[in-house]
Amino acid sequence: MKKKSKLIKRPSRPSAPPRAGAEHGGPSEEAKRVSLLAAQAGLDKKASEIEIIDVTGKVDYADYLILMTGQSDRHVGAIADAVESTLAKEGFRAISVEGLPRGQWVLIDFVDVVVHVFQSETRALYDLDGLWMDARRVRMSDPASGQA
Repeated sequence: MKKKSKLIKRPSRPSAPPRAGAEHGGPSEEAKRVSLLAAQAGLDKKASEIEIIDVTGKVDYADYLILMTGQSDRHVGAIADAVESTLAKEGFRAISVEGLPRGQWVLIDFVDVVVHVFQSETRALYDLDGLWMDARRVRMSDPASGQA
């Protein structure tokens, strides 16, 4: 028997109600949990430069962006697969995965959480870290996250 997905519903366009996090000015607890699980899955596969960026209220497509780096196209693919499978085991299914099998930049969309797995050169070229330098970073050991 298939486990039901716990995806956060993406609002329809253009007259959509606010997303779950937007109602109370902060990200949803479920989105925070998804982002921490994704970051941990990347860490387990030896991803480097992992950043969890809180973009709540700054964009309408996500509450969190997770950025991480792999050393080669195969490593990027392995990290992306681990993120997707780890979250699927917890009942969170990606609505889209882009960039495989090429492996320069893989984007995994979990609705309120978007995971970016880059190779170093591609990450430097697009510089999402710099684009969101004013956004709050969430540490994986952040006490507010409930994670150690």
